[in-house]
Amino acid sequence: MKRSTMLWLSILVGMGTALAGPKPATEPPVPLTAAGEKLQAEYEATLTALRAQILQALPAVEESQKAAFLKAYAAEATATAAELKAGRALNGKPKDKEAAEKARDAAKAALAQAKAAAQLPAKAILAELDKFLASDKLDAKLVKAAVLAQATPRGLAEFAQQGPEQQALVKKLLADTGLMKQMLIAGGANGGKYGRAMEIYTAIQKASPQARRGELQRLALATALEHAVPIEQKNPEADKNAPRFVDPVKRYLHFEKAYLDGELDPAFKNLTVWEYRNVVNGDETEDALTWGRAMLRNYRPDHIATSDYKWRYVKAVKTDVKYGSADQKNDLPTNQLYQNIIMTGGVCGRRAWFGGFILRCFGIPIVRRPQEGHAALAHWTPEGWVINFGAGWDWGWTKYGEGIDFEQYTQARKNEAAFLPVLRAQWMGDVLGEKRVFGMCDEPSGFWNGVALYRQRAIVEAAKVASLGAVGTDIGEANVSKEKEHVVHVNVTEADKKVDVSPTGVITIPAVACVNTSTNVNTIVFMKSNLGGLQMHYERVSQPATFEYTFHAPQAGQYALTARVVTVSPEQHLLLTVNDAAEPVVVNMPYTRGMWQASAPVTITLAQGKNVLRFDRKPEYRGLTIKDFTLTPVK
Repeated sequence: MKRSTMLWLSILVGMGTALAGPKPATEPPVPLTAAGEKLQAEYEATLTALRAQILQALPAVEESQKAAFLKAYAAEATATAAELKAGRALNGKPKDKEAAEKARDAAKAALAQAKAAAQLPAKAILAELDKFLASDKLDAKLVKAAVLAQATPRGLAEFAQQGPEQQALVKKLLADTGLMKQMLIAGGANGGKYGRAMEIYTAIQKASPQARRGELQRLALATALEHAVPIEQKNPEADKNAPRFVDPVKRYLHFEKAYLDGELDPAFKNLTVWEYRNVVNGDETEDALTWGRAMLRNYRPDHIATSDYKWRYVKAVKTDVKYGSADQKNDLPTNQLYQNIIMTGGVCGRRAWFGGFILRCFGIPIVRRPQEGHAALAHWTPEGWVINFGAGWDWGWTKYGEGIDFEQYTQARKNEAAFLPVLRAQWMGDVLGEKRVFGMCDEPSGFWNGVALYRQRAIVEAAKVASLGAVGTDIGEANVSKEKEHVVHVNVTEADKKVDVSPTGVITIPAVACVNTSTNVNTIVFMKSNLGGLQMHYERVSQPATFEYTFHAPQAGQYALTARVVTVSPEQHLLLTVNDAAEPVVVNMPYTRGMWQASAPVTITLAQGKNVLRFDRKPEYRGLTIKDFTLTPVK
């Protein structure tokens, strides 16, 4: 036996058959039948044989070199975690700020020293292994072994023993190197449930032939991997018969249809399987997703049209989700959770949930990014991932791991070809029983996970990727931002403002034909309308503003006035003063849940010729979108 093989075999001493990659989700073990025990033995034998073959193929690494690397890696990982802890202690407004600053400075110095000390050992190890990790010659064996290790032979046997169909699915998976590799590149099956993932993937492709090619194949696989462990569905409280879990086939079909109908973000088609996973894993119903897109198209199309990906879609939280929990008692049991959130608001958690929801509606990947005492979110942009409504990456964490580790991970993943060596090192760790780690903030793991982390860092440093700063930090726990708001003003033409009078005397006044008599011009915003032409929006967080319309009526008399509007919260109204009337008329606005609807008519009296309609509102202001006003003669 060659020396390198003996070295790698030494890792396995005492581990026996318990070697595995990431552990499956904790749940009671399923008793194995006689057939299941036979299958488990078969899968174990396959994994053992593959592991032996992989070990034979590993390059020789001097034991002293390996030991130096492991020592340096452990020291840096420990120092990274200590520096992060010290930084958060300081950010947490400690009683003794001076002592906290000294502790943070000491931790930073220790980390800098550990990083410097790790450079040479890490560079030497990467030089030894780069050629090996860059090669795909071992992939057929490595990916199969990694899938077996992550799933565990027993886990696969539990699934396969259900019947011939499930057994055939496992067999098909283990024979398909390309599919297994694609799964592993995307992060593997949730909970190690590769059998269930294969079952979902097969069902999706049966339901839709389009799920076999291109971006829709990637979407199908992402859905299968992410839903291998069921995701609990948030249903309206009043719907007692709704399914408990999200149906993965329906979830895929929903996004397929939305994509083919052109309803999703233009970048959706270019996402990776891993990125799609963070789109399809929401707890909302398909009806809620459909509603979210329609609501924003109707109510705030400017949030869709903006070129600023940091705020695209998610700016709805800033403009329309009130901070505070006092109104949550008014949540409607018939509403979806996210309809209630934009209606009654919430503190940081509900606002972050809504932000993630509205981004998923349009196919943008998101992760929740909590921090001590606060909830924020992070989402994909073409330039990288960005945080909304929270502090920077070093303040919080994600479901994957610490925020600073997540940022580096996503930066490295942008170049999937360069990232493959990182993944191969991780798969080697899985096969050899190392505990999978996500980043340097995690407790130090084994040799191959350390190699993966230093290789990942090298990718980011070579690419010189810029970090995207958090946005909306000051609005995380507030209603009004201190940041200067940039309002995009559309060009309103005379044609847009033209008042129409039909042959029957019906008068239609475009909302954008108003004259804003307030000095606060940003309270009333004009924007392109999904119905065509333009529409007006009265901002929720705003200063008082009146707006008025001057027009000519063909004849004097009584008219029924209605407004075509969109609202996302109830109990709104306009105060309408007609010409020089002493008292205004109350025009109640319907609660439209984000859809277009006409208000109930109110009767007003117009003079023949010139008339002026002046509208005002009383606080508390809530967002209101108006397309036009219609005045119909009362006979």
